[in-house]
Amino acid sequence: MEGNGAVPARPYSAIVVGGGISGLVAALELRRAGLGVTVLEASGRWGGCIGEHEVAGLVLDSGAESFATRTDAVRTLVDEIGLDGDVVPPHPSGAWVLLPNGPQELPKTGVLGIPANPWDPEVRAALGFWGSARASLDRVLPVREPRRQASVADLVRVRMGRRVLERLVAPVVGGVHSADPAALDADMVAPGLRRLMAEKGSLAAAVSAQRGAARGRKAGSAVAGIRGGLNRIITALVGRLTDDGVRLVPDERVERLDRTTGADGRPLWRVGAVVRPQIDTEEAAPLPETVYEADLVVVALDGPAAVELLSDAVPALAGHEPVPGPEVKLVTFVLDCPALDARPRGTGVLVAPQVAGIEAKALTHATAKWEWLAEAAGPGTHVVRLSYGRAGDPVQGVAGIGPGPETDNELFAAALRDASTLLSVALSAEDVLGWDVVRWQGALPFATVGHRERVTQIRDLIGAQQGLAVVGGWAAGNGLAAVVPDARAQAIGLAGSLDRGMPA
Repeated sequence: MEGNGAVPARPYSAIVVGGGISGLVAALELRRAGLGVTVLEASGRWGGCIGEHEVAGLVLDSGAESFATRTDAVRTLVDEIGLDGDVVPPHPSGAWVLLPNGPQELPKTGVLGIPANPWDPEVRAALGFWGSARASLDRVLPVREPRRQASVADLVRVRMGRRVLERLVAPVVGGVHSADPAALDADMVAPGLRRLMAEKGSLAAAVSAQRGAARGRKAGSAVAGIRGGLNRIITALVGRLTDDGVRLVPDERVERLDRTTGADGRPLWRVGAVVRPQIDTEEAAPLPETVYEADLVVVALDGPAAVELLSDAVPALAGHEPVPGPEVKLVTFVLDCPALDARPRGTGVLVAPQVAGIEAKALTHATAKWEWLAEAAGPGTHVVRLSYGRAGDPVQGVAGIGPGPETDNELFAAALRDASTLLSVALSAEDVLGWDVVRWQGALPFATVGHRERVTQIRDLIGAQQGLAVVGGWAAGNGLAAVVPDARAQAIGLAGSLDRGMPA
């Protein structure tokens, strides 16, 4: 109530630090809860690891280009922002894997390369008779209570053997997560799989159950895209937030976060941000700070940056910094090459780490994968994208070039050689209509063994602070199917804390 000189009640407000997909989704939920929301983004663009670039006149995804359909989380968001009619499956031809003994079609019914049936023809072709026989022992091996921590490699090797790990899982994990499966936490990169294994009695049965969990899904269509590119999700989401009254502030880098008290006695978070300088110079004067105040703050930065920003407000976070992800380099070609009309390697090729002479970890034949893109490019014109960089690479640069970082021109030459080998089509610089190199630092979270426990500890420490939460791939897991529902849940929980523990 007001009167007797009382300070009028003010509406609740929230600040989201970071304008990637997790921050934008959190802002959507906070606004839905009735809060005034401001999103602060250090760069001049929204979307984080989802972006666009133009190559040879085609607007293409510069980062993520598909989303997993194991749950309805992303599809629900897509429907909500008006893109429900533009969800498309990839071409059913599927991908290939390059093994030391040559290329093989990649089984279409696996999870992270783990097969649901070791005797499927594509699996047996990759593993050989004895490899499939060893993998089939998974059906009779006893299932023990899952340990608190286990790597993907440990899980697969024990249940299905070394050939499944090296010939199927390592190429997929390397292509998707840019890391060795021995380093990755199984519960972070395949959430729920170990729990299903305990319930179903085998790893293969768990894979089969997880593959069949999403309604209406066909074999080989574990992912989907958006007609026109995944980047359209960001455009639509930014439009929705703007229409809903969310304040979107680009080019402001948050450098300070601390506690204060409002005139009405309610606790507030005070956020200090500076405008990103357009020209970097060591002689520039200190930048003026803009101070924002809000009841709630969601930090949607990569793991190391989030912990660094929060370290003053939550001193107990010291020593809990997550491992940063590797630098991933994407080389995109637009090619004049009618020979690729035949999709010689389906929608692309994953490369087993033990294959010599290939530096790329994966190649996506984008015009073979997405029919809308093939139509936009026209007959004989093809979009091919190669990715480089795995966590734990002995050198930063591409081998044979030097210790790194390599130049864009050096990557161009390496990628053209790799593409020729992977596609079994001779390519030359004369075939290239346009090209681009995009470098993503820390875009893929490095979910090392024990990472889930570290995330739980970090979130417990942050959750003890009133009105504070963190979101992002480093906390939720890699991919939109993990990031989107986690950001929603964190924002909903934070908004709910206003009723539970904050004075009205």
